[in-house]
Amino acid sequence: MKRMVTAVVLLAAAGWVGWKVYVKLGAIGGAGANRGPATVAVEAAPVQRATVHDIARITGDLTARSEFVVAPKVAGRLVKLLVNIGDTVTNEQVIAELDDEEYKQQVAQAEAELEVAKASVEESRSTLEAAQREFDRVEALRAKKIASESELDEARSQYNTALARNKVAMSQVAQKEAALETAKVRQGYTRIKASWTGGGDTRMIGERFADTGAMLKANDPIVSVVDIDELTAVVHVEQRRYAKIAVGQAVEISCDEAYPGKLFAGQVVRVAPLVKQTSRQARVEIQVHNEQRLLRPGMFIEARIELARHEDATVVPEAAIVGREDSRGVFLVDGKKAKFVPVKVGLREGSLVEILAPPLAGLVITMGQHQLEDGTAIAVAKEQALSSRPVANGSAASQPGAPPQAALSTGGAAS
Repeated sequence: MKRMVTAVVLLAAAGWVGWKVYVKLGAIGGAGANRGPATVAVEAAPVQRATVHDIARITGDLTARSEFVVAPKVAGRLVKLLVNIGDTVTNEQVIAELDDEEYKQQVAQAEAELEVAKASVEESRSTLEAAQREFDRVEALRAKKIASESELDEARSQYNTALARNKVAMSQVAQKEAALETAKVRQGYTRIKASWTGGGDTRMIGERFADTGAMLKANDPIVSVVDIDELTAVVHVEQRRYAKIAVGQAVEISCDEAYPGKLFAGQVVRVAPLVKQTSRQARVEIQVHNEQRLLRPGMFIEARIELARHEDATVVPEAAIVGREDSRGVFLVDGKKAKFVPVKVGLREGSLVEILAPPLAGLVITMGQHQLEDGTAIAVAKEQALSSRPVANGSAASQPGAPPQAALSTGGAAS
């Protein structure tokens, strides 16, 4: 009996608690139904006019404008190496010397042989003069019928023989003179010079391939010489940007790993006339001025090339672009409501997007728009200013012909 009474009491208490909860929930639901649609708090920014750029950011490598290897033209032992890596050299500067004792001996031998040849010329000249006198004498006697015809023929033959020997001796002198010059040239090759045509007056030693005391054959490399007053940046451009690249375009070069924040001026000088099938890219070469020689061949760089510039464009923050039912658009502040406007976008630069159509004005919602539909009630909690950037009209970057700014790189046209 007691158990039954206890159970009845517990059931009555549970029913009373349930009734209270039901009444409370009903009151809350009724109050919510009476409030009407909720107001969404948003942030907004003004639609503005600015100059926007499409700037391609392309990575590549630096190469020297000119690079060559200095090597001896003759074999020998390297006795002097007068330069080392990083040294500056001038045109025709001697950078190394080979052991020239053998070549000195060749010069001395050639000089001696030349003297012998000259002596032979003197001897043959004396013989020729004697034969000339004898021929003239016999010829005169023959005219007086004193000498015979055979004597005249013999005198003429001796004269012709002496004349031929004199010509041979003179030819031998010319031959020995040429041999002497050759020996002197070969001796001069033991003094190895760095020589070039065109370019600057000075260049730098890039690499060293031999040490003092090494036995070198002809054409064995000793050092490399590079011209880095102007470098060539080699980049490869995708097919979609290829048609926008042209010779003469201004380029900004940066090498942030070595010189963070520093820019170097460049210019497109060559565009390959073909796109490789394997990569769908084309080679583009950019001339980079490097008067201070800060940049070096082999460095990894980024090139910024302005592909397009739209003056006085309508721009909004990128955060304002939203998608609704397979279309892209923005929410405008229309009084106390949000108005959805489909838009066609153009260039994207930094945090801004160009609006090509339709014409926009006023405020665009930049935060809270994920809760909005067309006509939703809103309360603008904060009105943000457009990001301060040097692209507004009247700024340096918006002037025609100004180079692209490092802080204004873009990813190209907005998708």
